[in-house]
Amino acid sequence: MLSKDFNDECAVFGIWGDPEASHMTYLGLYALQHRGQESSGIVTLQNHEHTERKGRGLVGDVFSEDDLNDLKGAAAIGHCRYSTTGKALLSNIHPLTARLLSGPLALAHNGNLVNNLSLRQFLKKKGAIFQGSSDTENILHLLAQDPDTNLASCLKRAFLKIQGAYSLVILSHEQLIVARDPHGIRPLVLGKRHWGKNGEFSWVVASETCAFDLIGAEYEREVLPGEMIVIDEKGLKSEIFVDELPEKKQCVFEHVYFSRPDSKVFGLSVYESRKLMGAALAQECPAEADLVIPVPDSGIPSSLGYSKASGIPFELGIIRNHYIGRTFIQPTQSIRSFGVKIKLNPQKEVLGGKRLVVVDDSLVRGTTSKKIIALLRQAGAKEVHFRVACPPTTGPCYYGVDTPVKEDLIASQKTHDEICKYIGADSLGYLSEKALLNAVKPAGTFCAACFNGEYIAFSEMA
Repeated sequence: MLSKDFNDECAVFGIWGDPEASHMTYLGLYALQHRGQESSGIVTLQNHEHTERKGRGLVGDVFSEDDLNDLKGAAAIGHCRYSTTGKALLSNIHPLTARLLSGPLALAHNGNLVNNLSLRQFLKKKGAIFQGSSDTENILHLLAQDPDTNLASCLKRAFLKIQGAYSLVILSHEQLIVARDPHGIRPLVLGKRHWGKNGEFSWVVASETCAFDLIGAEYEREVLPGEMIVIDEKGLKSEIFVDELPEKKQCVFEHVYFSRPDSKVFGLSVYESRKLMGAALAQECPAEADLVIPVPDSGIPSSLGYSKASGIPFELGIIRNHYIGRTFIQPTQSIRSFGVKIKLNPQKEVLGGKRLVVVDDSLVRGTTSKKIIALLRQAGAKEVHFRVACPPTTGPCYYGVDTPVKEDLIASQKTHDEICKYIGADSLGYLSEKALLNAVKPAGTFCAACFNGEYIAFSEMA
């Protein structure tokens, strides 16, 4: 994906009962790399003790073959991170580890605790000493201050005190525990990997099903909102840890942008939902044009939907360079739009003299869209009609996404016509919120606060 200033949150992965646990975790994180590129970590369990490896960078850079061979055991959890709460410190890299009264514990978290600061002060007053600035460390301290040695019971009491989004994988000295917040804001799925000749299998959990595809695991189901699953040598045990479940508030931006299109998220194919968004966009924001082209790669499914619904031919008018690292050497001379041109290259032979519908999944600051449209005009495009497969983004997210502040969101500062003029388009169209939610309707109800400002109301800390 081309960065839009919405930074993907994090990915979690867990596996129990697998002779290749560390290698499977490595591959699972590799498939989930799009969710976080800042740091990666793996913790394994053998003989009731943990071994860990973690560091800054991409999964393929952090772990060597020797590392994976040293990470022994048939159970593991892993994490790749983009910091939403907490700086890019080594102490913040997940999985976080500690030795509690009940034994060693490793914890990885996707999401964000909205009561992080007040909970941190509450814990400090009780004597907690924090090592980093991650909101996840609050959970470790809540567990550490609980005198009970039954980890599942301690977790249920901790969940009463935390508010926000959390999909958790936890590895103790004898269990793999996974849990999802009662609103179900962030995704988490459960699967099986069959590996033995006599029917042996391992339990697997991950943020997205694309991780299952890579390791040959079968999708079983979603981890339910408010559900805690305990997996140990006796098998799998599930329970809902709240007395009354609130309304589901799944993050709709998972389907708009974050998740891989080949994943099933919230029980719904991301690829198919994005095609439906594009088809609805064609109905709501038609344009007279010769070609429909996507902003690669995340705009491709919506563009296909737009093309089919409108009857306008689809072309890959922009080719993306997929081999760009996190950094590259800047030339000494000034080259206009260099940052975009190194990633995206318009095809002059395809675009010259054509009226274009350009479909992107979102428009955040507008700076990237402006540069792309300028490149298309330089390539000879006659007209550029920019279409966005979601509503205007007017507010930040507080549930595990690193978003620009409200003042940097172009739709919160400029009118529709001003945005169109700023990015240099001949026309601009957004998908309506109603059409967006209709495209993902089979998956239930969603949080769309970044579009409508209707943020989730959490109860006070217990």
